[in-house]
Amino acid sequence: MTDTVAETAGAEAVDAAGEFERWRRVAAETGPADRAAAEAGVRSAYRAAGLAEPERVVWAGSPREAVARVTAMAEAGEDTGRGVRREVRTLPWAAERERLHRRLGPTGWSEHWARTGAPLWETARSLVERVRTGVVEESAASPEQEPAVRQILLDAVLGQHDAPWLAALGAGGGDGPGPLDGLAAVARAAGWWWPYEKVAIVAERPLELHRDEAGRLDRSDGPALLFPDGFALHAWKGMPVPADFLAELDALTPERIRDEENAELRRVMLEHYGYDRYLADSGARPIHRDSTGVLWRIDMDGDEPVVTVEVVNSTPEPDGTHRTYWLRVPPTTRTAREGVAWTFGLHPDAYEPVVQT
Repeated sequence: MTDTVAETAGAEAVDAAGEFERWRRVAAETGPADRAAAEAGVRSAYRAAGLAEPERVVWAGSPREAVARVTAMAEAGEDTGRGVRREVRTLPWAAERERLHRRLGPTGWSEHWARTGAPLWETARSLVERVRTGVVEESAASPEQEPAVRQILLDAVLGQHDAPWLAALGAGGGDGPGPLDGLAAVARAAGWWWPYEKVAIVAERPLELHRDEAGRLDRSDGPALLFPDGFALHAWKGMPVPADFLAELDALTPERIRDEENAELRRVMLEHYGYDRYLADSGARPIHRDSTGVLWRIDMDGDEPVVTVEVVNSTPEPDGTHRTYWLRVPPTTRTAREGVAWTFGLHPDAYEPVVQT
């Protein structure tokens, strides 16, 4: 590789890293929208698509309220014009992707996507699907109304949650004007938005966003995602839970956990309560012990048993104590060694640690 080629490749890698970091922050942004910047971005996106600017921009407190506004306008016979998402978002998006693909080639494009959009993709996709599901649940009064709500949601430009593609396409980051600058400007300033010929409806960003280390919605004492109009999603380590369910977590008892009929909610209760505490408070007994640890089993009505291995970290903490860990293992586990070996992906006969850490 010549010095010039190497320098170019290095510069592109730096640019890709910068794009990823820039759009990672945008995707997680919370707080009131910059309405002036968002509206300017909307009008810029229309002009870039060869369309007349919308006659007005209407604001909504969340995607839920935006769907309600679209529905109300249709029911009132208001002339919003046809939807122009294809012109504003789909076509320029596809053209920029094709341009980059031609310039970088298949391998180069794959590498570029891996450095920019791919690390953001799964988290953004999961959040978008959760918001869509939540809006449908709260907006459709009957199953017959759900398709109409889903169609409105599919007409949205996703704003900040389009971050993976905006990062990959370098939107809004060039030295001169680009075809995606308007889309990028709205994404940096607001949430989802709905482009129609005569009106654009723009939703606020969330006020709060709480996620765990894996990027999943997660909060035990309130909504994991909260919008200004009160639309909220509650979740525990990515699993949707009812709002009132979280309120009772700090008052759990072994009896309440056993009485919960929903197996998934029961697992959440167990994780919050703590397997060790549940075992102690429910009078459980070990079913096997050996040099690797102690195997415990919790039988659950209507669900598979919870089987855990109690192990002690051989490396002492700074205060000289040794921490105890509880490892969830398959319900068919018969011995503590088998359970510990499973956590390493090994057969029990192959699990012979030379040094314990």
